[in-house]
Amino acid sequence: MSSPAPSPGSTGAPGPTVGVDVGGTNVRAAVVGADGSVAAEVRAARPTDWGAAIETVADLVRQLRKEGPEVPAVGVGVAGLVDDDGVLRYAPNIAGVLGAPVRSELEARLDVPVVVDNDANAAAWGEAVHGAARGAAHALVITLGTGIGGGIIAGGRVYEGAHGFAGEVGHFQVDRHGPRCACGDFGHWEARASGRALGRMGRERAAGGRLPAVLDRAGGELEAITGAMVGDAALDGDADALDVIRDYAAEVAVGFAGLANILDPERIVVSGGLVRLGEVLFGPLRAAFARHLEASELRPRIEVVAAELGEWAGVIGAAAMARELVPPG
Repeated sequence: MSSPAPSPGSTGAPGPTVGVDVGGTNVRAAVVGADGSVAAEVRAARPTDWGAAIETVADLVRQLRKEGPEVPAVGVGVAGLVDDDGVLRYAPNIAGVLGAPVRSELEARLDVPVVVDNDANAAAWGEAVHGAARGAAHALVITLGTGIGGGIIAGGRVYEGAHGFAGEVGHFQVDRHGPRCACGDFGHWEARASGRALGRMGRERAAGGRLPAVLDRAGGELEAITGAMVGDAALDGDADALDVIRDYAAEVAVGFAGLANILDPERIVVSGGLVRLGEVLFGPLRAAFARHLEASELRPRIEVVAAELGEWAGVIGAAAMARELVPPG
């Protein structure tokens, strides 16, 4: 991130800014007010070539500026390692991106200040300023999706680390003999507790003769079983699926406890597609978290809550970061 984040609750300049979320398949941009409201939105497919992707981002921002109010700054969230100068050092979803100067390229095209950060940090800041982490000076925002993303709020700021790369929570190793992570290493928390991992757990149970209801949902094809199918069966009350969710929640809780033991947050905000399971997931997750957290019965309770901003978190958070680039008055 190229600009320090404000404390939660700060709104910076009163006018709207633009937030951009560069996702795995789409780019979404929106004009966002100081209250977090989305005034206008545009989106486009993300090109696989980074040069074309930068042009897509710039074109979407130009479209918003042409059709709506003038905006004085732009914030961009993108998956990958973004340094303090707004350079994308590495992007797991965009082949060949090494050291792309995102901030300087966009500023040259748009002629306004631009802030660039990791997409999970942007989403975390959105929840901190306008969502479920409001009022918490110390919080974790963890996204349980295909992988695991995260952002750390520490002392009322997004914690970036020495080089801007902090918050890659999915890639701390919980079992060096565990399953292979998408990054290539073994036993990362993401490999054991992501939505992809839930699907793997479902396939393993079905291969052992359990989860017939889930196998039916997959048309009898074992390899077609996904985490979403396991979740749907659990929501329908299927006992085998509920058992898988309990085991999955324990894997998630191990990571929560490890992070909480290190960072001591007030609140853990959970986002991503699995939030739709509600108490089917959150009940066993909170119970397992209490079991694994050091001296949980003797310390102030750490809340585990669902995110509020959903798919808008990254856009809203990036726009909130951009507001800090605008001088008051």
